Amino acid sequence: MRILLVEDELMLADAVRDHLLASGEAVDHSASVVDAEIMLRGTNYDVLLLDLNLPDGKGLDLLRDLRRQGSATPCIILTAQDQISDRIEGLNAGADDYLVKPFDLNELSARLAAVSRRYSGNPNPFVELDGGVEVDLAGRSVLRGGEHIDLTSREWALFDQMVKRPGQTLSKRQLEEALYEFGAEIESNTVEVYVSRLRRKLGRDVIKTVRGVGYRVEG
Repeated sequence: MRILLVEDELMLADAVRDHLLASGEAVDHSASVVDAEIMLRGTNYDVLLLDLNLPDGKGLDLLRDLRRQGSATPCIILTAQDQISDRIEGLNAGADDYLVKPFDLNELSARLAAVSRRYSGNPNPFVELDGGVEVDLAGRSVLRGGEHIDLTSREWALFDQMVKRPGQTLSKRQLEEALYEFGAEIESNTVEVYVSRLRRKLGRDVIKTVRGVGYRVEG
């Protein structure tokens, strides 16, 4: 998924970014409200990770502005403010979840996955696809005919986008945005290469090509 991390504590931001990149997520980082606003205008993010206290403003003000503009981008607040009143204020401003610093990076990954599933319209982490393929989105595991299939982090990132939207055709551009953050070099045939690898592992019929449009899986 494509994630925007808004955090001015650089050591924490680096740790979160490295952890999520290693999991195959695409992560863009902003250390200020102004930069975050620019990024949000130019990119459709799957999830926003938002610190509350930023050098040029409040994270909650940014979130409130997004919600007033009609943005439904899921938001998880990351903050050292652990009072119940702070959590209530954040949730009332439009946040979907709340993590108090310091937090476990694996818990962050689990909360990201849960929020993403809810917004995709299917909170159930277990998905069955054509060809006897079973997917556990929470456990990031895939079975084919009862046998475990190993996927690389990039293969999973691309497959995850389609599995969470069964029956929906995703364009090459949408899939590229899920794989790569700002500044990353993208080969023209990157998506095709990963689709080919997934088909070899899962069976050719699992991922359908919609000529001239993109790719989809059927649940």
